[in-house]
Amino acid sequence: MTFCFLNLFLCVLCGEKGMNKKIIFITGGARSGKSRFAQQIAKTFSGPKAYLATAQALDAEMKGRISRHKKSRPKAWRTLEEPVRIAEVLQSEGGNCSLILLDCLTLWLSNLMMAGWGERKILGAADRFLRAAREAPCSLILVSNEVGMGIVPENPTARMFRDLSGLIHQKVAREADEVYFLMGGLPWKMKG
Repeated sequence: MTFCFLNLFLCVLCGEKGMNKKIIFITGGARSGKSRFAQQIAKTFSGPKAYLATAQALDAEMKGRISRHKKSRPKAWRTLEEPVRIAEVLQSEGGNCSLILLDCLTLWLSNLMMAGWGERKILGAADRFLRAAREAPCSLILVSNEVGMGIVPENPTARMFRDLSGLIHQKVAREADEVYFLMGGLPWKMKG
């Protein structure tokens, strides 16, 4: 009985932050509506929110994409830009908001590969990220592109990207409370 009252007191004291924490994974093809859907889900969470962007403005086209993404987000959200060290961002910023929306894991993987990281180091970074995701006090929405449904790429780097993406997605989906797949702007709830 005392434990129930203590738990209730902590819930009231802490508000929603840390309570009913969720990890939500959203995947699908390019331009399938993942980011828009992720923002719709994010709006259902109360409290301060942050957007963790992994994209890098390496050319004019990417600068335009980043600009459009920024304009689509509510102005009250904090923007955190980190192309590689996403686990560290969750550790340092997870206590400062009720929700972090990370967009996107495949860009993060691309950044690691472009930095010359090998398969073992990348999978280790994915494990560290998932450990940080579990330990973060805030809820998380993780967005990624599904790249494994097409033909087998002809070059080794593209095959490595496809394979690592699939392996990371499996790890994230196991950890997530909810998993959605988007196609043509329509979400299909696969878990939770």
